[in-house]
Amino acid sequence: MPKVTKAVIAAAGFGTRFLPQTKAMPKEMLPLVDKPIIQYVVEELVEAGIKDIIIVGSSNKRAIEDHFDAPSYDLINNLKAGGPSKEPFIAELEAISGMANFAYIRQKGPYGNATPVLNAAHLLGNEPFIYTWADDFIRASPSRFTQLINKFDELGGSVITCIKVTNDSEYDRYGIIAGDTVEGQDGLLKMSRIIEKPGKDNAPSDFASVSSYLFTPELIPYLENQLTAYDGSREMNIQPAMQAMIDDGHPYFAYQVQNGIYYDTGNKLDYIKTVIDFALERPDMRDELQAYLRSKL
Repeated sequence: MPKVTKAVIAAAGFGTRFLPQTKAMPKEMLPLVDKPIIQYVVEELVEAGIKDIIIVGSSNKRAIEDHFDAPSYDLINNLKAGGPSKEPFIAELEAISGMANFAYIRQKGPYGNATPVLNAAHLLGNEPFIYTWADDFIRASPSRFTQLINKFDELGGSVITCIKVTNDSEYDRYGIIAGDTVEGQDGLLKMSRIIEKPGKDNAPSDFASVSSYLFTPELIPYLENQLTAYDGSREMNIQPAMQAMIDDGHPYFAYQVQNGIYYDTGNKLDYIKTVIDFALERPDMRDELQAYLRSKL
């Protein structure tokens, strides 16, 4: 199997939970202190060795393309005019566009999480790839994508990132994995099924599928067959194709990311919590922010 160097980021959602803020600005561009959410995801991919990043968006996502483009002539001149204190920003901004080879596609096709992969299929070739989002992520050391690629290299099958369920409501929120523990491997199941939102009483494990996948290229023809049979009565999601592959003997593994914290910035409260956590990691603002929070509490 070739080395994993490609990734698809699904970024076509409307971010309706953040309206009116997301009327003109993509939810993926919401800031975590001074970087948009999607930049953290891209940096993590690049750190893991990804070279080609395909962002599948929509007509209102032009700001994402602009962000990963070279900075404008006017902005660079403005920073130069600001003197030595502004010069570090020039190198930082110029580095953003060079992090990876970016391709942008406007999503078309049925609503559902399978469509971005089908839209990007012609750019993926016969290679394994990462599929992820820009509004939820697992912050870990080493990064979740590094861990994911290491497991793929070791196991040779598709791998999905998981977190362990921590409260009963999460059984109604996530896809839960059924499978067998891999001997000698903590936090790893060989999958037999993925069950969407089964509830605690029907859950086969406490492994919840979140955040990202590493797929082998065999997924694409399964998705194409699924599209051929699609009748428009529901969302076209990726899980039925995954299950069909498992039933045909393709190995799938569910991996609990080690040393990780899961962040879901797709809703307002969790977004605010994420901003606070990221700000508290910053030496330039941690002490003052802690003092401010204590004064409020």
